[in-house]
Amino acid sequence: MAALITRSDARSDESRALRQVFYLPGFDPREPETYWGLFRRESRLTASRRGMAIAVGDPVRSGDGISLDWDVRGDAGRVRYSLLRWDDIVRARFPRPEWQRLRAVPALLARLYRAGYPRRLRKEARRFSTVILGVHRIYLAFVALSLILACAGLLLLPAHLRLWALPAVPLAAYGVLALLTRVSRGKPLYVAHLVDDTAFTHDHAAGRTAGMPARLDAFAARIAAAEAAGAAEEIVVIGHSSSSFLGVEVLDRILARDPDFGRRGTPVSFVTLGSVIPWIALDPAAHGIRAALARVAAAEAIAWLDIRAPWDWLSIHLRDPLTASGVPSPGPGRPAVLRVQIEDLIEPRIVARRRWNLFRMHFQLLMASRRTEGFDYVAFVAGPEPVHAAIARCRRGAARSGTAADEPEVA
Repeated sequence: MAALITRSDARSDESRALRQVFYLPGFDPREPETYWGLFRRESRLTASRRGMAIAVGDPVRSGDGISLDWDVRGDAGRVRYSLLRWDDIVRARFPRPEWQRLRAVPALLARLYRAGYPRRLRKEARRFSTVILGVHRIYLAFVALSLILACAGLLLLPAHLRLWALPAVPLAAYGVLALLTRVSRGKPLYVAHLVDDTAFTHDHAAGRTAGMPARLDAFAARIAAAEAAGAAEEIVVIGHSSSSFLGVEVLDRILARDPDFGRRGTPVSFVTLGSVIPWIALDPAAHGIRAALARVAAAEAIAWLDIRAPWDWLSIHLRDPLTASGVPSPGPGRPAVLRVQIEDLIEPRIVARRRWNLFRMHFQLLMASRRTEGFDYVAFVAGPEPVHAAIARCRRGAARSGTAADEPEVA
């Protein structure tokens, strides 16, 4: 019977949502309820600071397991928030067994250096490349240190036992390496996380991430069905971190099946924050990603906003993601740009304390703003202003001020 509901019937439903938000998280193995808890906590801060009425409902896992859904109710109406899940795919790849890293890291770095990739990445994202290439150098240093320590242990044995103990040196080195990687998995280095995330990104560029194509198809079907039903006043797709490029792929899949997507009266918006699109698109193997990026950029029916955080070392924000990826831009405002300063979100004394907590700063855009006039994620997705109207306002503001799409990268 649900398939027989018409768009007009859906629009007359009293429970019709103000907007349907589809949020795609980055490379994160945590359960999706973690994000619900973050959203609920930050919504309380937003409501208190801005005098808004915001109530976050309980989360419910969808029957097919690909989303965690909850309602957000306030003065403006009801917002349906759906987190599209791929945490199970992340857990299958992070943390990897140490032997897989030992085999894969040198091969990946050799491929990328032969292709000139590090040079292009440094040009577009000096700080981001410093972090990503830096953790790989740290990992290789761990490998060397492990061998040195294992050999030193061998030399401490009596001379007549060293020959017998020689076969144990690789095992001892492996154990030391596993310990070093485990110790550095969290802050401030995040070696294992960033090394495994890099492996996923470049495997995905080459089409070697089992499970992702089917998951992206499922995401595309879910979003397309919501737009076709017309049960919300607008559709908003948000891609954070690695999902900035996964969101592009999802929208490209929808457009390939339905060229009229976004043209049936329900506005569709795409929001990227903490974007790392050039990270994958600059890989010579990423032919499909670059083609999808060009097609989505040309789809004027989908409003696109790129929210940039100059303080975030784990995002790429020097230029627009199209130009930075070597994809011709269809024109100004694709995407529209909103630059957010860290002082709008947290106090300078807190900035100084958190500056080197890279992942904490990477998630700061998802948190409440201390300044009521600044960008606030909860107010952005659950406030009264339509997201597509906010994007149009950013485009008009940039056109009036003549703001360039490119900006210098601050050290």
